[in-house]
Amino acid sequence: MSGLRSAWRRRLKSGSRAIAGSDPIAVPATPDQLFDAFPNPVFELDPLNRVLTANYAAEELLGMSVSRLVGQALHEIMPADLPVFLLLDRAREQNTTVAEHDLVLEGPRLPRRLVALQAATIGDRPGHLVVTVQDSSAAKAMDQQLSARNVARSITGMAAVLAHEVKNPLSGIRGAAQLLESSARDEDLQLTQLICEEVDRIRDLVERMEMFGEKPIEHRPVNIHRVLEHVRRLAQSGFAARIRFVEQYDPSLPPVLGHRDQLVQVLLNLVKNAAEAIAETEKPDGEIVLMTGFQHGVRLTTALARAHRNLPVFIAVRDNGPGIPEDIKRHLFEPFVGTKAAGSGLGLALVAKIVADHGGLIQANSYPGRTEFRIHLPVFEDVAEGMRV
Repeated sequence: MSGLRSAWRRRLKSGSRAIAGSDPIAVPATPDQLFDAFPNPVFELDPLNRVLTANYAAEELLGMSVSRLVGQALHEIMPADLPVFLLLDRAREQNTTVAEHDLVLEGPRLPRRLVALQAATIGDRPGHLVVTVQDSSAAKAMDQQLSARNVARSITGMAAVLAHEVKNPLSGIRGAAQLLESSARDEDLQLTQLICEEVDRIRDLVERMEMFGEKPIEHRPVNIHRVLEHVRRLAQSGFAARIRFVEQYDPSLPPVLGHRDQLVQVLLNLVKNAAEAIAETEKPDGEIVLMTGFQHGVRLTTALARAHRNLPVFIAVRDNGPGIPEDIKRHLFEPFVGTKAAGSGLGLALVAKIVADHGGLIQANSYPGRTEFRIHLPVFEDVAEGMRV
C-alpha cells in the first residue's frame, strides 16, 4: 500500500477513535473507498515525479488507468516545461504545501485546460508529494457565459421594443424608397437603392436580436453526427468550398437532448467563423476539424435546484486560423463583441445563449495557429438513465 493510502488509513483510524461508541451500527468507509470517491483528481508522486497511486478522478484527468499511470513519470504525460513542474520543485524545496491557480495542463492524451493545483509534502516520506487538481476551465467559462447571458437578457427587452417600434416604420421607409425609385432619375437611383439596402440591414439586425427572446422550445433526442454532416455539406457547398474538412467522430455516442435546427444554427455559426478566420490568413492548407467524443466528469451544478447535470457528450470545431485576439477572449460570448469589421457581434452571443438553453456549456481555447470551440451537452434522458452506475 502506498504512502498516500497509508496516510488516509491513519486519518481514518484517528477519526474512528473520536466517534468510538457513539454509533455501533455505523461502518466507516475504507481508505481506498474514501480515496476513490474524492471528486477531484488526487495522486502521489515520488521524488522523481513518478506516479505511485491515483484515484478515479485522476484517471479521468490524465486519460489513462491507474495500472498504466503507476510508475510513469509526470513528464511522460505532459510537457516538462509546464509551470506545474516549478510548483512541484518549490513544494519540495520549502517542504510545505504550495498552491497555484490558473495553471495550464496539456499533453498528448490530456486536453488543454486551466486548473488550480495544490502540492503537499508527506511528512514521513521525503520528496514525496500529494497533488490535488481542480479543473477551473469549466467554471471560468460558465462565469463568462452567465455574465454574457445577463447582458443578453437586457437585449431581449430592447429587441421587443425595437421589433414593435422600428420594424413598422422601416417597412414604410422602404416602400417610399421603392416608389421614388420608379420615377427617379438615373443619378438618383443609387440613393434609393442605398436607402433600401440600409433598411434591410437594420431589419436583419432587429430580427437577429429577436432571437434572444425567451421562447419555449421542445427538446428531443438528436443524432449530433447527422447535424454535423448537414452543417459540413452546407459549408462545403458555399462559404467553405476551398477548405479541407477533417471528421473525427465517436460513432458510439448516444443521442443528445436538444433542438435539431438550433444545433444546426450553432454549429453552422462556428464553422462559418472558422472558415472566415482561415480566409483572413489566405492559407493554402486551411483546415477545419469536426470532432465528437465522450468526456467523463464534466457536470454543472444548478444552485437553485441543487441538482447536478452531467454533460458527457462534446462537439468540437477546430481551425488552424490566426487565433482570437487576447483583448477579446474574456468577452467572447458577450453581445456586440467580435473581430469582423462588418459583423454585428451577436453571433457568438447567440451561440452561447442557445447552448445554455440546452443546459450545456461552451468553451473556447485559442492561440496563434489553432482555435477550438468545444460544446458539452447532456444526453437524451432515457439513454442517460441506462448509462448510470
